[in-house]
Amino acid sequence: MGSDANQSSLQDAIFAGGCFWCIEAAFDLMPGVAEAISGYTGGDVEDPTYEEVVTGTTGHLEAVLVRFDPDQVSYQELLDQFWRSIDPTDPGGQFYDRGSQYETAIFFLDDEQRELAEASKEALAESGVFDAPIATKIRQAEPFYVAEEYHQDYATKYLQRYKMYSVGSGREAFLEETWNGESGD
Repeated sequence: MGSDANQSSLQDAIFAGGCFWCIEAAFDLMPGVAEAISGYTGGDVEDPTYEEVVTGTTGHLEAVLVRFDPDQVSYQELLDQFWRSIDPTDPGGQFYDRGSQYETAIFFLDDEQRELAEASKEALAESGVFDAPIATKIRQAEPFYVAEEYHQDYATKYLQRYKMYSVGSGREAFLEETWNGESGD
């Protein structure tokens, strides 16, 4: 992963973009990102399991906690990477992952992140890249629960399976077509 920064200088950001394997992979190799951690946030159950979250009944979204060095990568650059890694117009999930647990959201940790996220969303809406409205929500950060170990670094540990999933779900083709090769995946 991209950073040798002192852990105390790192900041956090939280993004939900459908299956957390794909969002984690989009951030993992960015310069300035110390780590991207798959997990769950936004729900009503304390310390949920994957088996609980996947039912869509806990209120949690699959999400990624991104630890980054702001001297190497800005929050704005993370936002740009996030938008280029999802279909922000889909309110019902992402690609073939359907349900509330796969909705997209930016979870802000402070007023600065909220303002940047809102401005970024507005700029994307006005850009003309998408005809449909931007469905991604901007929400106050809630407790983040780290997912089970087998979900962590999935794209690295199981590259062939991850690629089959990314291509088979339609994510890769959508991002390629939308961003002309500039996607975050």
